[in-house]
Amino acid sequence: MPQPDLTLKAPLQQRWANLPAAWRRALACLAIAWACNVALFATDWREMFLQWWDSSTYNHVLLIPFILAWLISLRWREVVKLEPQAWWPGLVFFGGAAFLWLLGTFAGLSLATQLGVVLMAQASAVVLLGPRVCAGLLFPIAYMLFLVPAGDELIPFLQTITAHMTMALLDASQVPAHIEGVFITTPGGYFEVAEACSGVKFLIAMIAYGALVANVCFASWSRRIAFMGLSIAMPILANGVRAWGTIFIAEHRGIEFAAGFDHIFYGWIFFALVMALVMVMAWRFFDRAIDDRMIDAEAIQANRLLSALSQYRIGPPRALAALAALALIFSGWSAWAGRLEAPMPARIDFAPIPGWQQIDFTPQVPWKPLHSGASHVLLGRFRDASGHVVDISFALYAAQADGREAGGFGQGAIPLDSGWAWERSAAPLAGGHAERIQAAGPVHRLAESYYRSGPLITGSNTRLKLANIVDRLLLRTRSTAALILSAEDGVPGQPPAEASLRAAIAAIGPVEAWMDRTAAGR
Repeated sequence: MPQPDLTLKAPLQQRWANLPAAWRRALACLAIAWACNVALFATDWREMFLQWWDSSTYNHVLLIPFILAWLISLRWREVVKLEPQAWWPGLVFFGGAAFLWLLGTFAGLSLATQLGVVLMAQASAVVLLGPRVCAGLLFPIAYMLFLVPAGDELIPFLQTITAHMTMALLDASQVPAHIEGVFITTPGGYFEVAEACSGVKFLIAMIAYGALVANVCFASWSRRIAFMGLSIAMPILANGVRAWGTIFIAEHRGIEFAAGFDHIFYGWIFFALVMALVMVMAWRFFDRAIDDRMIDAEAIQANRLLSALSQYRIGPPRALAALAALALIFSGWSAWAGRLEAPMPARIDFAPIPGWQQIDFTPQVPWKPLHSGASHVLLGRFRDASGHVVDISFALYAAQADGREAGGFGQGAIPLDSGWAWERSAAPLAGGHAERIQAAGPVHRLAESYYRSGPLITGSNTRLKLANIVDRLLLRTRSTAALILSAEDGVPGQPPAEASLRAAIAAIGPVEAWMDRTAAGR
């Protein structure tokens, strides 16, 4: 008797009709679960899609759904031999993913919320397909993590690495240069290793590409790990060469020519050559034949651990209902907590600083810290009788959430694309987070940031987020205040920035008390 055609070459309707009833039921339930995931957490999926579409850093993610379909097709002939089953321990993973999403909403951390919804999609597959099928589809399910647009957090680190590699190459090529943070000065000009020059775009894409090649082309784990190491190292090294090449060309042909060459050659051709080089270096070590099976259904079926885990069954309708209940509980919790906001005064003003007067705000280079979503924002310049000059930025938030995070990425003293960039960390003067920043000129600033929420006073963004999370979990309303004390350095006729900040801190007294007086309003 001829066997039904279960391969992906058959027409869709025929493939569905030929599937065993257990598979049709499991896939229908999974489709419902994923549709509900997208509907219930539509905001997070929409934000992810906009990042895939609008940000060149994440344009490659648009290919991930097609790659996932291809990866499943490579395993389908074997996977379909396994029997799917609803598995109740998977609900623990789903609950954990939903709790991560909840914490992300409380902290205003989009990375956590987006990771949470993708993990919930993965956990839904574990719940509705069971341990054996998920073992067969382990890599495609895991590869779904690349749907999460993550990596911008690496930009400061990559900027620093690129700047130091560039300096080493300039020294080797006998080009005199001086570095301050991510700013490099040569006889030919003044250069910044900006966010766009960090190489994060190529690194993220290469990690996703490297993981795919490591799984498809290698069978040995040692070779897979070595290839992943190459896929991470090469784009970082290549970006250092790119930055050096741009400066080296500028020394000989001018900055305008170097900028155009960088956009055309390095932007489109250079990294394609690097990717090709990675493949050429790894080609001879590929150890998976093109006709090898990606998985062995018989081995999965005979695995004792998977057999033991498969005993914990649950009916598909009950599993689907449990998934829906957990999703609704956590989304409802988030909605309830999200409506809680601390009362805000109608107006706030800087609390008096003994011996200091507010003067016109006239910085050498425009500087305006970013406090997105704050209910009140103050920015002013103060001077004392000794000539110390300090700029103060203060923001008061009714709540912390996505889009209004006191310590979020790009918030505070160094807004993205503001002309200011991080130079180096500095020793805190009063328990805050201190850093030196720089703008073209060069113009230097010393800035120290503080956060205040309830009894907490800290310079740590992590401690602030943890406090905000606890408040939301307990449905407790507390305002959050952010304070930045800053001073320009090297201004003729003015004391050094550190001396000015020390004088201001001494006059202010306990920082937390002054922040409370400013936040009290009138």
